[in-house]
Amino acid sequence: MKAILTFATAASIAFVGSAMAQEDFSANLKARQGQFRILAINLGILGDMAKGKMDYDAAAAEAAAHSIHGVSMVHQAALWPEGSDNMSIDGTRALPMIWDDFADFSSKWDALGTAAENLVSVAGTGQEAIGPALGQIGGTCKACHDTYRASAN
Repeated sequence: MKAILTFATAASIAFVGSAMAQEDFSANLKARQGQFRILAINLGILGDMAKGKMDYDAAAAEAAAHSIHGVSMVHQAALWPEGSDNMSIDGTRALPMIWDDFADFSSKWDALGTAAENLVSVAGTGQEAIGPALGQIGGTCKACHDTYRASAN
């Protein structure tokens, strides 16, 4: 009986210790997911204009492009602390390999910023300019997602 009690106590201490050691990354996760929601909303506006699903409005296109560019300028390191990956916490599709080569991950975010600058420069010039600029944005998103995001399944 004493051995069972000793084992149970040791197991409880180990569980509590591991739970205390796990950091709370909920604010980081909410912040990074929030930035992606902002990107999605604004990309949707521009995409609808490019496809003719929404009337082209130069001011609205420029505002959406500026929002995308603004998000691209957010410093990412604070939003991606090591241990906030899909193998460590729930609610994310971030793969642990992000931290194996954070410089590459960061360069992919920087490429989004470059594409967003181009989008800002053309968004107000007409509906026909939006599609190619969105294609550049999409390419940067795909490059990062293909490498650093787990599939939805």
